Amino acid sequence: MSNLLERLRGVVGAAHLLVDGDLGPWEVDWRKRWRGRALAVARPGSTVEVAQVVRLCAEHGTAIVPQGGNTGLVGGSVPDDSGRQLVLSLARLDRVRGLDAANMTLTLEAGCVLQRAQQAAADAGLLLALSLGAEGSCTIGGNLATNAGGTQVLRYGNAREQCLGLEVVTAAGDVWDGLTGLRKDNTGYDLRDLMIGSEGTLGIITAATMKLQPRPVAVLTALATLPTLDAAVSLLSLARSMLGPGLTGFEVMNAFSLDLVRKRFPALRQPLPPAAWTVLLEQSDTEGESHGAAALESLLTAALERGLIDDTAIASSIEQANAMWHLRESITLAQAEEGPNIKHDISLPVSAIRDFVAATDAALQRALPGIRLVNFGHLGDGNLHYNVQCPEGDDAVEFLRHEADVNAIVYDAVGARNGSISAEHGIGRLKLDEMSTRKSPVALAMMRAIKAALDPAGVLNPGRVLPPPAIR
Repeated sequence: MSNLLERLRGVVGAAHLLVDGDLGPWEVDWRKRWRGRALAVARPGSTVEVAQVVRLCAEHGTAIVPQGGNTGLVGGSVPDDSGRQLVLSLARLDRVRGLDAANMTLTLEAGCVLQRAQQAAADAGLLLALSLGAEGSCTIGGNLATNAGGTQVLRYGNAREQCLGLEVVTAAGDVWDGLTGLRKDNTGYDLRDLMIGSEGTLGIITAATMKLQPRPVAVLTALATLPTLDAAVSLLSLARSMLGPGLTGFEVMNAFSLDLVRKRFPALRQPLPPAAWTVLLEQSDTEGESHGAAALESLLTAALERGLIDDTAIASSIEQANAMWHLRESITLAQAEEGPNIKHDISLPVSAIRDFVAATDAALQRALPGIRLVNFGHLGDGNLHYNVQCPEGDDAVEFLRHEADVNAIVYDAVGARNGSISAEHGIGRLKLDEMSTRKSPVALAMMRAIKAALDPAGVLNPGRVLPPPAIR
């Protein structure tokens, strides 16, 4: 290994090959659930250096764990505890390579923080519509490697829909330049879509060309409280019919999720009293603030008249709108403050959500009386973060021993309704066992064939996404 490390120093420079000292920021995931031990952390400064690092690791049979902002929630971007895996940090590949206003595209490197990419688009009077709670620290490469979703999937789609081209280093250390800004390119297999969502197991994304949108003239935000989840689903249908493509965000939060925010962050003002359910709506208008405000007020008035909502609050300033979104984005942080919990990032047909929640809430309470359900997420696209917190006063760490039983109840209910066990977080290491039992054997065989073709030595992020074949 010393020979490999010396050769890696020659590629990235001694200052950018970290071997000694505290490597914790690269070895521990955001949830503090996965703690590994890296052989070293390599921080290349260009695509050429990434390719050289990969070639050396392939030559020495050393596994590579690509890492962006390390904000993932499924353990996919930290090394195992063997001390034999190299963490390949893309943080130094952070340049904006170019913005084509006429083509409405932005080309940037994988280590560029999402918030900086958003600002680059805004400076040109355009919009990069990918928006996540972690946008101040997550990176474009990681967003694409996990096919991140976020708060505006309802209108603009997830990361895959917003990417037009990629630059990727293969497992052999070759560079595929697919940084096209074309919206139509029907020349064979779609390698871009193959790489997006593969979590670094098929190639290492080093740059991307992202699709931009016209910047809305006005963005309006409102909160509404509702008596039932069924009312929230009906409000979504009404909002779609009255606002059309102007509806860019529709988030739902149950009572306990906002209770946690109130408990853990009492300084955050909640403009509406506690309710069984609260919805956060966002409308983007191209005709001006007065037009958008009138449309939003008409929607809320209609919803009040139909008994769908009990109370509303419309943001009258950017600061108030940001504060509303801050409440929604603080739920995950409040959960972390409350202690370890069992997370689920599930996707269901919107029509099945009410039945799923009612049945699964009841099943979990029968199995584990007193558990607390933190249910929130992107109702507009059918994605719920259906998380389970231990009963009040119980040991949160000890409660995690029930994870397999809880997962079985939740995922059985998801499968019965043609849903998915992962909507936007990915598989990583966390859901490998679930993949092996809940993914179609035909789909798994196809995925293994692709992995074997593109990474025959298994160098790229082994032990993530794809479970090993069952021993017969």
